[in-house]
Amino acid sequence: MKKEYAVYKGDLMLVMGTAEECAAEMGVLPEYIRWLTTPTAKRRLARRKHPERCIVADVIED
Repeated sequence: MKKEYAVYKGDLMLVMGTAEECAAEMGVLPEYIRWLTTPTAKRRLARRKHPERCIVADVIED
């Protein structure tokens, strides 16, 4: 079973689905969607001046 992701920009949900579905909808690579869920991406987001303007992703647990 493939992981499901929810991609947000601030409080607005942009897309939800597998990494491939999200990437196709956003026009990026699936690796980018997976990278958004890594600890490195979360640390970089925390250091941003306006983190509410950033795109973030979370893995949806069933």
